[in-house]
Amino acid sequence: MAQQNGPISQQPQALPESARGRLAQSQQGRPCFTSDLSVNEFVLATQAGFMPVGLVMGTSIYHIGLQPARWNTSQELTVLTQAMYTARELAMARMEAEADMLGADGVIGVEVRARRYAFSSEIMEFVAIGTAVKAENTNVSLRTPAGRPFTSHLSGQDFWTLWQHGWVPRALVLGTCVYHVAHLTFRQTLQASGQNTELGTYTQAVYDAREIAMARMQYEGSQVGADGIVGVVVHENDWVWGEHGIEFFAMGTAVSRLHPDAAPVSPQMTMPLSG
Repeated sequence: MAQQNGPISQQPQALPESARGRLAQSQQGRPCFTSDLSVNEFVLATQAGFMPVGLVMGTSIYHIGLQPARWNTSQELTVLTQAMYTARELAMARMEAEADMLGADGVIGVEVRARRYAFSSEIMEFVAIGTAVKAENTNVSLRTPAGRPFTSHLSGQDFWTLWQHGWVPRALVLGTCVYHVAHLTFRQTLQASGQNTELGTYTQAVYDAREIAMARMQYEGSQVGADGIVGVVVHENDWVWGEHGIEFFAMGTAVSRLHPDAAPVSPQMTMPLSG
């Protein structure tokens, strides 16, 4: 059964002075705002009534520990799950802190990525980056129940469409599960040799691990009072744990309905003219 409660988030350390200095200059109107939105995304965001106020980011370089597992037992590696979850949360919380310092209502186009460094296979950097925006013509509170700016990984075009049709992003939500997939026994390997057959041990382990990650993402969505989660992606990574240790990572944007759709879209059939 998938676990419903996600790992406990941690509070980020204070922002470095270099970041505070850059943000302070942005608050004073110099230099001009920065954004990683494309030209089309920028125009659509402003048409929706959201003005970019600055590019914001958060980072966390984290040492990933070790956890032994029985080779013939499929199980979650909870120590590693907690490490991957906490590192991402620290990066995202620092990005939100930068947006808060700029007085932003939210952050759109958020990208959360991880990378390994050559000097150690056990050290990873987690980065969250996006464009902080401020709503110009709305009296509705767009912040999360915890008082943080909303976050969304949707593109500028998707954000515009969401807003135009009565929906608002609440938070970028995620779930992760690092799982040890049991090795096949000699008998199981021999039985599968030379024939088409499902490997039930592998199927069940991978299925359970994805379910745990997705359940945790849904739990985060419920914590911010969302009506649903859109743009969900599920990734699998083996990182540094070998072929039987896999991270399943689910991410999406939790959304809530502000008002009924005033201009519902009527799909129309189109015929391509190219041969």
